[in-house]
Amino acid sequence: MTMDSHDSRRIEHEAAAWLARRDSSAWTERDEAELGAWIEASTARRVAFLRLEAAWAACGRLKALGAGVRSGAVPPRKQWSSLPSVRDTTPADCTPPLAGARRLRAAWAGAALAALIVGGTLGWGWQVYVASEEASYTTRAGEMRTITLADGSRATLSSDSAIDVRLSHRDRRIELRRGEAFFSVAHDATRPFFVAVGGRRAVAVGTRFAVRRDPDEMRIVVTEGSVRLEAQPPRDGSPVPSALLTAGSIATAHGSSVLVRAGSVADAERILSWRSGYLTFHDTSLETAVAEFNRYGSQRLVIGDTATGLLRIGGNFRWSNSEAFVRLLESGFNIRVERLPDRIVLHSR
Repeated sequence: MTMDSHDSRRIEHEAAAWLARRDSSAWTERDEAELGAWIEASTARRVAFLRLEAAWAACGRLKALGAGVRSGAVPPRKQWSSLPSVRDTTPADCTPPLAGARRLRAAWAGAALAALIVGGTLGWGWQVYVASEEASYTTRAGEMRTITLADGSRATLSSDSAIDVRLSHRDRRIELRRGEAFFSVAHDATRPFFVAVGGRRAVAVGTRFAVRRDPDEMRIVVTEGSVRLEAQPPRDGSPVPSALLTAGSIATAHGSSVLVRAGSVADAERILSWRSGYLTFHDTSLETAVAEFNRYGSQRLVIGDTATGLLRIGGNFRWSNSEAFVRLLESGFNIRVERLPDRIVLHSR
């Protein structure tokens, strides 16, 4: 369902009211819980709140706009054009006087909302308040982590993974340095969201997809919307070949070749069952399954001979319990298990 301008305006006003209320002396744990519930109710609310919060943080620019605004109020639209340009009135000191500080900060919330809605009209541009971020996030082996980015997008990092985030007024760039991550992208048609891996990148606008980086290949799994897989654009701006991946698509890029398999969304979700703590295999070689377990567990599994690695298996297994996986192999297959202090070796009987 498309959100019209009235809904967007209403959400922005509600977000501004929450910010002003949060800065009051009467803020309680119950208020915090209610705010969290309001934010989590929709992506539009989360994005609006994060943008306004970022604007509020830029208080050096907002102080000039907030002058004369009633506490907790938003300046009437017809008055916005009379507010001074931030470019011309950036105060050196961001800290308000102690007397009346809360009242001033509440006024800044209204000014922040005005700034977000009419940025271009005031002459200082949207990029001043656009949600920006430069950060790096990592996980250890056996750890999974979900991060909410400044634009409202979410990134869920799989075990032993790392991303570099750079959100600017021009684009939203994620560098996947290792491992795998699942992205739920907040819609922003003016700033493309892309995940770079080596010489390729996956470009998306308002979608959900995962990107995995292995030593010699890149894999993309799309569960909602669409993703464009393309080579990194050259500096001369010349066009590059691309492949459009729709929901249910699984693409593997290796060297100069790209293999795309169109499937169901359910199939794509099963491949990403690691988000729920499981590894799902379907007619998978034991060598591949063991490699997956080794990405998550601290107890290393080793294939002892070629015949063992070629065995085919299927099923759902908790990636946190490799011992149960080994016991199943031992009881259900012709496999001998050798348990050593630093590893478990799987042999054919």
